[in-house]
Amino acid sequence: MFYSKKFKKFNIINHCFFSRKGGFSKGIYNSLNCGIGSKDHKKNVYKNLSKVSKIFKISNSKLILMKQSHSNKVIIINKKNKNIKKLKSDAIITKMKGFALGVLTADCAPVILYDTRNEIIGCIHAGWKGAASGIIENTVSKFKELNADNKIFASIGPCISKKSYEVELDFYKNFMSMSKKNSIYFKSKNKKKKLFDLRKYIEDKLVKLNIEVDHVDHDTFKDKNNFFSFRRSQKLHKNDYGRCISVISLI
Repeated sequence: MFYSKKFKKFNIINHCFFSRKGGFSKGIYNSLNCGIGSKDHKKNVYKNLSKVSKIFKISNSKLILMKQSHSNKVIIINKKNKNIKKLKSDAIITKMKGFALGVLTADCAPVILYDTRNEIIGCIHAGWKGAASGIIENTVSKFKELNADNKIFASIGPCISKKSYEVELDFYKNFMSMSKKNSIYFKSKNKKKKLFDLRKYIEDKLVKLNIEVDHVDHDTFKDKNNFFSFRRSQKLHKNDYGRCISVISLI
């Protein structure tokens, strides 16, 4: 379990970037796999999610998750949609107390947000696709929909680091076609590969939106004891991978 030093100081929220430890799953999913979309036994995943809910002192039905697809779609959770299972989005925000918002990751960055002026919380599933297509900007826009006068803080959780994030030249060219300024997020590894700094790319987008950012900086690819990793599972020729959960709630 990992925490943001900044968010620890806010006394009306709870948050946690959970590791892969302390759950019920076996084998490649060992042990706190919270990925309902994984091929893990569903009963184990639900037991894991139930444990997370207990830690946050809420009922299972009040832990709200998304059906994530690397989109730029954001949903505001309210009384009308709070009971819908698997909301199709990659970010959710709410003003409702007693609910927890969760995001699942396995190399992508989990981002949690808190607006101290208006008591609004949110979480983002930020992979390169979502970040490049506006998931960060869209989430902040939704905060402003609820109240335009904000003071938003964000914490970027464990994700794949620049040292571990090898990409093909096509990936690099795609980013350069969006903006030449994107060159700062890349470093050459060899003639055929670049290294991409996902964390910095997300941080700069948040800072540009006047959001104060802190980091819970761990490399999900390198740290196999604490984190699941999509890329590591591919490298080891595994047929699936677990997902870590990051959660924020208004008390």
